[in-house]
Amino acid sequence: MGIPNRFFSGYIFDLDGTVYLGDALLPTAGETLAALRTRSTRTIFVSNNPTHGREEYAAKLNRLGVPTSAEDILNSSLVMADFLTRRMPGARLFVIGEEPLCAELRHAGFELTEEAQHIDAVIASFDRTFVYRKLQIAFDAIRAGARFFATNPDRYCPVPSGGEPDCAAIIAAIEACTDTQVEAVVGKPSHYMIEAALNLMDLPAADCLMTGDRLETDVLMGLEAGMSAALVLTGATPESALEDSPIQPTYILRQLGDLLPNL
Repeated sequence: MGIPNRFFSGYIFDLDGTVYLGDALLPTAGETLAALRTRSTRTIFVSNNPTHGREEYAAKLNRLGVPTSAEDILNSSLVMADFLTRRMPGARLFVIGEEPLCAELRHAGFELTEEAQHIDAVIASFDRTFVYRKLQIAFDAIRAGARFFATNPDRYCPVPSGGEPDCAAIIAAIEACTDTQVEAVVGKPSHYMIEAALNLMDLPAADCLMTGDRLETDVLMGLEAGMSAALVLTGATPESALEDSPIQPTYILRQLGDLLPNL
């Protein structure tokens, strides 16, 4: 482990804690992305956070000085919409999530309802409006036969003040009261997310590098897909966590600028 000694044809970046934190680019992030793009490498961004749409992510990156189109961003909302379209077209959904996720699912043709007896699937997500009523509807729907999926497995979302409880808390609440395990989680580190990323890049996994700030999502997803994976120590994972972790990145970066090899 160390820093890369080569350039890759494609780079997949996490966003929160990797490229930016809050409303500020992390040190060297902007310069690094600009340098990679001058080499005509493919760069895309993936996020488990479904509280913003792709257009919002693109607008934020552009505002921060990283020119990016919405087409170069994947988030768990988009992957969830594709997942359900392939498996349950026309399903009626109950979504424990915020409006950007709901809008993505409506755009994909799904009906959203709170009537438990009419719900085909419950979708758990990062939801800062979570209240007991939502848990009750999920409970009733799953007990009546609805399927149970989730956008992402993150325990918390990093923010400048520390963190916010994320989708794992919602999943745990539903599992605890229904005694039903979530059937699939489509965000990182799932194969659903990385397959979507590789399809977008149109490159083989061996030619790509996944970079993120979490061992259990970003790094694990990259390694399981057969690509190199870099952990950047600017977000959720301290260097001390590596000592006892079974997940070991190909590279460890103090900052994103360490991606650029000294050739």
